[in-house]
Amino acid sequence: MHVAAVGREGAFAGFGLPGAPGTDGFWAGAAVPASVPDGDGGWVTLFLWRGSGPVTVEFESCSDPVPLRRWDGSDCWYAEVRMPARLRVTYRFVTGAGSHADPFNPAGAGGDRSIVATPDAPEQPHWPLVGADAVLPVPRTRIRWASERLGGRRTVRVHPAGGGGPVVLLLDGDDWLYLHPAVTAFDAAVAAGELPPVTLVFLPAKDRAAEFTCRPELWEAVRDELLPLVAESGVTADLERLVVAGQSLGGLSAVYAALEFPELVSRVACQSGSFWWTPDAVRPADPLGGPLGGVIAERLRESVDLSGLRVAFDVGEHEDRMLPHCEVTEGLVERAGATVRVSRSASGHDRAGWRHALLRDVGWALGS
Repeated sequence: MHVAAVGREGAFAGFGLPGAPGTDGFWAGAAVPASVPDGDGGWVTLFLWRGSGPVTVEFESCSDPVPLRRWDGSDCWYAEVRMPARLRVTYRFVTGAGSHADPFNPAGAGGDRSIVATPDAPEQPHWPLVGADAVLPVPRTRIRWASERLGGRRTVRVHPAGGGGPVVLLLDGDDWLYLHPAVTAFDAAVAAGELPPVTLVFLPAKDRAAEFTCRPELWEAVRDELLPLVAESGVTADLERLVVAGQSLGGLSAVYAALEFPELVSRVACQSGSFWWTPDAVRPADPLGGPLGGVIAERLRESVDLSGLRVAFDVGEHEDRMLPHCEVTEGLVERAGATVRVSRSASGHDRAGWRHALLRDVGWALGS
């Protein structure tokens, strides 16, 4: 994405915003972000900020920061940003006072971020609009987990959607509790008959780089410590049917668990798995420039039988550097005998784009 040129006369009227920028009447009708076709199959999206400057809009994974420009000495700051077709992206405004959600956009993602989608991006059923000040529902059942294998203490929340059923282990669980309303979305999907009743287990990460990078300790701890605590929690939970859902490094870890702990993990929903990862990948300036598929592909090229595995892969169609790593891994997993579903989301490397795939692929992993 990059900033489009803008003229002084009538620029905002083309986005459906009449009136002089910076006037009370203009702000009263400021429905933004607003997008118009760019003539090349993509979109130009208008972002506005009211106040003093300077101010920058930052996008999650899809663009360099874009400075806003001040309109003719007014309190109106603006940027016109070119976006590709089919994109949903998280963004925030950054000022000298910190980072902020977009006050004109009702679609939030935590206290200081918002979500924008181009008009051709598919809908995301069951995910409600959540304002920046909204307090998301937090499950009543909580497990205080003091792990001997991982060290430290963490709080794991448990939610029986539709009364509970197969366990869905959500890696990076705090993101799905406090940034994106997974409790509400899963409840709605179950009520609509698009998912069977499930029991959500929100597993927070204390050190993602240590816990999610192809090491056995996390999955030994889940097997031997966490799941017995879930069984004792009093919530209906079918531990014989476990789905692990992970994104980015969490997706890498979920597939690793299916390879190394097949008696535990046989159903996976993986979004944008970090299959570029190798032990040395974080050291070079270009971590994605290593061997395609990283250590997971290397492991899959050995004699591996995955005939008992059911795994759904999804990755953002705008993740140009990730796609080759994911494609190699997807093919090798299927060649090893797994039942595989492959899809692409209208996003970059962004949790806002993974939300629909999460619901859909959990249902598919359970055979729904």
